[in-house]
Amino acid sequence: MKVIRTIAAMRAFVRDARARRKTIALVPTMGFLHEGHLELIRAAKKKAKIVVVSIFVNPTQFLPGEDLDRYPRDFAGDRRKAASAGADAIFAPEAAEMYPEGYQTFVDVAQITRDFCGAARPGHFRGVATVVAKLFNIVQPDLAFFGEKDYQQLQCVRRLARDLDFAVQIVGIPTVREADGLAMSSRNVYLSPEERNQALAISRGLLKARRLFAAGERDSSELTAAVLDILRNQAGLDVEYVAVCHPETLERLPAIDREAVILVAARVGKTRLIDNVRLRASVRR
Repeated sequence: MKVIRTIAAMRAFVRDARARRKTIALVPTMGFLHEGHLELIRAAKKKAKIVVVSIFVNPTQFLPGEDLDRYPRDFAGDRRKAASAGADAIFAPEAAEMYPEGYQTFVDVAQITRDFCGAARPGHFRGVATVVAKLFNIVQPDLAFFGEKDYQQLQCVRRLARDLDFAVQIVGIPTVREADGLAMSSRNVYLSPEERNQALAISRGLLKARRLFAAGERDSSELTAAVLDILRNQAGLDVEYVAVCHPETLERLPAIDREAVILVAARVGKTRLIDNVRLRASVRR
């Protein structure tokens, strides 16, 4: 497995792969890889001959006062894990390589990022969209794999690829969870044992809503109330939002016809956590 540090070297790697008629998949990450990331790499390897994993803690998607400097990093561990999952190359540039002095161009995916994490973290998705657009230009993948855990990000990237005519298929992979239901996230390392236990209320609330939906509940206010009932009764957890949305546009839905997604964000201690659940009505024949 190759480790590539510069844009020029990454482009040379891509040219060589294309000359050999290899399909390329990209798995963008910020490193500190966990099982969720490894599932993305494995899924990518099933679909493409060459898998490139980007490891880049992108400074433009962090707000002032957020955890850019203390975001967990373990490149040696990431290298071992990526190789074991089937990656062919790691693209790990420095910030100055991606954003040289005088850099001034950014990408704004307006509508789909206005609410939820976009409202809570102004400028975050501008940074995400910019770095993803740059990665698509540099790696020129046939496919790109993203986790559904960061659901708004996934839909932002889908819209980005569609609107800017990137010739890349965006593949969403279901959220990978710990045995007790906690959605895997690099930021889980920030949680104390007590906070981690408190965080389980998020997946419990979403599971309750999914059960109600399966039993026939379609009113968004009832499903939202079911989630909030669990979250607000959990000491140490502060709710940021719970919303029932259209799975593609992320517009809020008063009631569900066939399909929806429930988005949740909450803080446990100083750690901000997000999660979601997809709801799909079975089609009767």
